[in-house]
Amino acid sequence: MANNITSIILLGFPNLENLKFLFFPLLLIIYCATLSGNLLIMVLYSVSKTLQSPMYFFITQLSLCDLLLTTDIVPVLLHTVLYGGSAMTLISCIFQFSFFTTTESSECLLLSVMSYDRYLAICNPLRYNTIMTHTLCVTSANIIWLMGFLVMLVYVISMCNLYFCGPHIIDHFYCDLEPIMQLSCSDTSMLHTQIIITGSLVLMSPFIIIVVSYVYIVITILKIPSNTGRQKAFSTCSSHLIVVSLFYGALIIAYMFPTKGQSLIANKVLSLIYTVLIPLVNPIIYTLRNKDFKETFHKIKPLI
Repeated sequence: MANNITSIILLGFPNLENLKFLFFPLLLIIYCATLSGNLLIMVLYSVSKTLQSPMYFFITQLSLCDLLLTTDIVPVLLHTVLYGGSAMTLISCIFQFSFFTTTESSECLLLSVMSYDRYLAICNPLRYNTIMTHTLCVTSANIIWLMGFLVMLVYVISMCNLYFCGPHIIDHFYCDLEPIMQLSCSDTSMLHTQIIITGSLVLMSPFIIIVVSYVYIVITILKIPSNTGRQKAFSTCSSHLIVVSLFYGALIIAYMFPTKGQSLIANKVLSLIYTVLIPLVNPIIYTLRNKDFKETFHKIKPLI
């Protein structure tokens, strides 16, 4: 059955129409800073021998996630803010959602693997190098990206079986799952079931792994006799803990709580946090709080 609509309009932030000349340059600065920060991390990792460790490998993968996410979301958002809306084909809308789902799913899984890496480093340091080999890291990254792709594929295949009849307007700044489903006249109960199942697997299961890992990490740190030792141990995982708290805090509130209980503007603000701000904050947290990154940057700074 042919769809009744072939294009949609993203409204973005119509309430901020009078502030667009402030909002647009702010978003543009954030976008440029996000690209620069995450690219810098990837370059530093590739040129430095001191950064060739599992922790920095996973940080680089996180930067790749953030780069793909911000490139998928922010250019359309900038266009929406500047022109008071953004028109795109239905296929382009689903394509944007596909990129978003792949990167967000991959980031959830990646953060859980990073927490396991910190667990091994603090709770089982003698076996760290034998377990966290380069082969395991690369294999883990490949599996993470594959699983992110498979989650996206499940959603997209289900979407392609829906009949879209309108309205053709989405009151959001990107094509998320729930707004897309609201354009359909088909029965979406099966898709809602898939959301619950995949949400549990990709969002909550990694979160449980992270919580359990940090419970063991905290117990181990508290057993360290000296304050200096405890501070040193905690500093190795504090950056990751901050990133996890920001990312999961916004994501769980946005997706795990009933959307009817949230105002539309609150939902958009939460979405801004994990699609625009967190990709900016991640490289800042990891580079400013990490002496290895700072030392490597100062070494290659004359060459830039």
